[in-house]
Amino acid sequence: MKKEDWKKIFYQSLTGFVSLALAILLFFAIREIGQIKSSFLWLLGVLKPVIYGGVMAYLLKTPCNFLEKKIEALLPAKHKKRANGLTVLLVLILTFLIIYLLLSMVIPEMVSSTMLLINAVPQKMDEFAKWLTGMLDGNEVLQSYANTAIISLEDKLQEWAKTDLLPTMQGMMGGFADTVGSVVGILYNLLIGIIICIYLLLGRKTFARQGMAVLYAVLKTERADAVMKELRFIDKTFVGFFGGKILDSAIVGLICYVFCIIMTFTMGFPNAVLISVIVGVTNVIPYFGPYIGAVPSALLVLISGPVNCIIFIVFIIILQQFDGNILGPALLADSVGLTGFWVLFSITLFQGFFGFTGILVGVPVFAVIYDMIRRFVVKGLQKHGKMELLEDLSDGHEKKIETADTDK
Repeated sequence: MKKEDWKKIFYQSLTGFVSLALAILLFFAIREIGQIKSSFLWLLGVLKPVIYGGVMAYLLKTPCNFLEKKIEALLPAKHKKRANGLTVLLVLILTFLIIYLLLSMVIPEMVSSTMLLINAVPQKMDEFAKWLTGMLDGNEVLQSYANTAIISLEDKLQEWAKTDLLPTMQGMMGGFADTVGSVVGILYNLLIGIIICIYLLLGRKTFARQGMAVLYAVLKTERADAVMKELRFIDKTFVGFFGGKILDSAIVGLICYVFCIIMTFTMGFPNAVLISVIVGVTNVIPYFGPYIGAVPSALLVLISGPVNCIIFIVFIIILQQFDGNILGPALLADSVGLTGFWVLFSITLFQGFFGFTGILVGVPVFAVIYDMIRRFVVKGLQKHGKMELLEDLSDGHEKKIETADTDK
């Protein structure tokens, strides 16, 4: 036989062997899926400090890069090498200061407001019943239905407060006291994570160069360039989404605070700081966040009266319409580029797989997947000469990105 025939037989045999080996591995992976999952969770537990540190470093690298340029411009030439260390120190101090201020404002207010709400439920329900009866004066049928509904709601609220809320809070306090080991473990992981975060921030440029060197050493230049382009797009998407979302939430919280301060002096709104923090922080959660934050905030406002609660709910609806249609798109338009349906789909999908973490990261992750599929479709249509199908099916976003890619 010729040498070429032997090579052909060898490669066919090698392909068959690899396929068989992969099939066997897949069979055992499916068979031992429970053990694999347990091992994976164990590995995640071991790497928790590294994961915490990596996430913190990634979130802080953008302000570090921004401030480093400003500090380098202020320092003399012989001290410019110290700009990186000064930047990391400054960013960490500002971060811890912000977290401390938020916790010191929110936790005491939350505890006192919860107890006040529990004690004020009967009185406020009576006031609400009188107010509603006065509003429905002259309509006996509606008054009868309203009184029945109020009595039922009051009983259920009192039962919930006594049987669920208070025992839950007591259980949480007792749980913290009984699970000191868990708390110590969490604090240990956070402490090690902070140390890892500092090392990653100080060496972020070195790590980036090392990763690039390994990439170009392993792959051909064209493929390495394609991977680097994809990594830059992923980084831009995540940084743009989280940075824009944090800025968006801060603006929403500030607007809410100004409104609550005004209403405090005119209508007697309570807990302006706590309500604004709740509204701002929950707004970070895509799609569902505004509704999650509106419920406890409305209950806090209900302490001061039902009219105030209705005014607050109307304000929240107007604020969320402004955020969803004007402020949010202006800050996030270039980072995600997904329609409302795909945002809701990505949140639902990733929440099912990863829980609360999936809600936070689902939108940017799906945006990256969406872009990969889009470019694959564009290349296929270009190859088969059917680009008119993209123009017919696109909503304008794909056409804009495709034109930008062509220009590059």
